[in-house]
Amino acid sequence: MSTTERLRVEYVTDPAAAMSRLAGADRFGEYVMYERPGEWVFAADPIGSVELDVRELRVVWAGQTSASRWEGNPARVLDRALAALPMAGRNVYGWVGFEFCAWALDATRHVDQRNPLAHMMIPRIEVRVGRFGVQISGATPAETDDIHDLIAQSQNTELPQAHPADVRIDPTGYRDRVAEAVGEIKAGRYQKVILSRKVDLPFVVDIPATYRLGRAHNTPARSFLLRLGGLEAAGFSPELVASVDDDRVVTTEPLAGTRAFGRGDSADLAARMDLITDPKEIVEHAISVQTSFAEISAVADPGTPAVSDFMAVRERGSVQHLASTVRGRLAADRSSWDALEALFPSVTASGIPKRAGVDAVFRLDHDPRGLYSGAVVTVSPTGALEATLVLRAVYQNTEGAWLRAGAGVVGQSEPEREFEETCEKLDSVAPYVVRA
Repeated sequence: MSTTERLRVEYVTDPAAAMSRLAGADRFGEYVMYERPGEWVFAADPIGSVELDVRELRVVWAGQTSASRWEGNPARVLDRALAALPMAGRNVYGWVGFEFCAWALDATRHVDQRNPLAHMMIPRIEVRVGRFGVQISGATPAETDDIHDLIAQSQNTELPQAHPADVRIDPTGYRDRVAEAVGEIKAGRYQKVILSRKVDLPFVVDIPATYRLGRAHNTPARSFLLRLGGLEAAGFSPELVASVDDDRVVTTEPLAGTRAFGRGDSADLAARMDLITDPKEIVEHAISVQTSFAEISAVADPGTPAVSDFMAVRERGSVQHLASTVRGRLAADRSSWDALEALFPSVTASGIPKRAGVDAVFRLDHDPRGLYSGAVVTVSPTGALEATLVLRAVYQNTEGAWLRAGAGVVGQSEPEREFEETCEKLDSVAPYVVRA
């Protein structure tokens, strides 16, 4: 890779505008933009990729494509395929879809043969923005000048104009599906399931502009913007599915229990007090933390898993959640991909017990999920991995654009309240959609 360079202007006042401008300029091919605390990275123009669908593994490197059937565990298939590439210290970016979980949870019978499961790419260019300024690697001198100019042009510009979406239209029969799930829960089939609904948008969306406007009104744990393999998406993730750092510490952040936020100080405080005292929400959160603790324990050194910040309230855009953090030290014979497989899909986006909950999702969720409730994934050359939960997002492909949100259904759930919760969550994105 070329020597890292520093931007002429040391400090970028609006990183979201810079990232949106780089993506919207359409000069750097496919890309993944990822925001973590203190840093934004725009990774573009893949020199290689690894794609996984139900039938086939496809690896692209140096202009050559190889395709093969695969068997066994999709996480390990991806791990081995990436390890076999001569990446010379490069980072990896991409996504895994919800259906990625079907092999570990004995649910492959539900997965359509055309389903993409994962798409990872190795970028030629990386642009990093943070308090350190802007660092560019892998670009030619001409591209470096273009990137400087695009970022400079993006600063102090007006926010784009929204074309808000109507989220109350529901052709998916969401309330009836919730009622069916409540019946199954009361019959003892499982304890909890997250059911979602898709909201189709009747126009083409400017995804980079939507990201910029939405990021100005959201407080995510992580955010992302991508165009990869025919899919565009932008989102404001409320939680991590899994991270493994360079010290091999595994972290997950289950959020379960939701109330609206951003409706005024008195209304927000009342909603918060209702949230922290609601038995249904407390039980829902507690069993999610218990499940996350057991999942980390399965891949961690004995005695290291621990819970911190139990049932803290975290504000995420238009909603506030009960949140906890669970950590443990990854066992020596386990990889970062093993940790992701153990924790994926997030318990807060699937169900409890997870196997039965995922089965219920596949039966009752009306439309295949794809990237919704999957994860955007980054992997470093040291094996450190971060997978952020894909919620509060907008999606687009050649067939159209859509939003999606869900709610946790337990035995005490009321269909109308769960529908309202999906509306509250959709309001993190729907008011900020920008029409192309």
